[in-house]
Amino acid sequence: MDRNKKIIKVSIYGIIVNVILVIFKAIVGFITGSIAIILDAINNLSDAASSIITIIGTKLSNKRPDKKHPYGYGRVEYFSSIIIAVIVLVAGLTSFKESFLKIIKPELAEYSAISIFIIIVAVFVKFFFGRYVKNEGTKLNSNSLIASGTDAISDSVLSLSTVIGALISMIWHLSLEGYLGLIISVIILKSAYEILKDTVSDMIGIRADSNLTKKLRKKVMSYKEVIGVYDLVLHNYGPNTIIGTAHIEVPDNMSAKEIHKLTKEIAADIYLNLGITLTLGIYASNSEGEFKNIKAYLNTLVKKYKTILQVHGFYVDEENSFISFDLIFDFDEKNQENIKNEIISSLKNKYPKFDYYVVLDTDFSD
Repeated sequence: MDRNKKIIKVSIYGIIVNVILVIFKAIVGFITGSIAIILDAINNLSDAASSIITIIGTKLSNKRPDKKHPYGYGRVEYFSSIIIAVIVLVAGLTSFKESFLKIIKPELAEYSAISIFIIIVAVFVKFFFGRYVKNEGTKLNSNSLIASGTDAISDSVLSLSTVIGALISMIWHLSLEGYLGLIISVIILKSAYEILKDTVSDMIGIRADSNLTKKLRKKVMSYKEVIGVYDLVLHNYGPNTIIGTAHIEVPDNMSAKEIHKLTKEIAADIYLNLGITLTLGIYASNSEGEFKNIKAYLNTLVKKYKTILQVHGFYVDEENSFISFDLIFDFDEKNQENIKNEIISSLKNKYPKFDYYVVLDTDFSD
């Protein structure tokens, strides 16, 4: 709730600032006849609309989970970012069209010292406000605010180009309105593309942040019973809702009661300190005696293949003469099945009394 209230507060500030800028820029644009300033005003109007979308998206994302959506509505924020990107895209295309027409039929704008002063003030306001919004977006992990802040900083640079165009018009009586408008349009379109690209990546599912996974692994490994942490997978159901799974390797002589107590403690610790709902599976470790030699030989085999990132989950079922383990390959390796068979063949030649079961695992996180 705290996070959502802060996002809404920053968005309301965005609406107020952008509406004020729209009014001043529109007045200056129509008085001077500057297409660049008018397009800049339209761009500020789209920024105000983006803030409204952010507020709506934040409100909807805060809905309680229900039977149909048990993970909550956190991913609604991604859709609000998509809508913002579309608004920015439409503004960019409109700007491009109007600027192109202005190049074909150029008209010299008439600037005054007051109009230029107003634009310069708008540049500073937009730049520092953009930094504020982007910083708040980073603190609150809000894609929508980060996108709005980045867009605002870009707008300040574009407004500065309008000032340069106005000065050129006043001093040399040259009309660069159309060309400046085209530059503004291209940068607006680039901004829309980047927002879309980042948001779509989040919706598809990106690799978990390495700093977060390292913190998680370090915390889990702080428990003396834990030998290793593997198969860490984090699912994002909105910027503030992360659900994950992992396997921990523990001694095979631990009782069910001891394992139950350990996993409950770890899950509670991870949730309280990192805000992640973590479900834990178990790998039993029995790498002693003869089994230690088999595991050492396996590690020697694995080192021959640079694309094998990790081997884990090694376990020997002595009663059934059965050995199992997991291999994680680099995503670029195309011959995973062949390499797996080569490793099994080498193990079978040296330790023929065992059968081998190997899982080709995925490199989900650092």
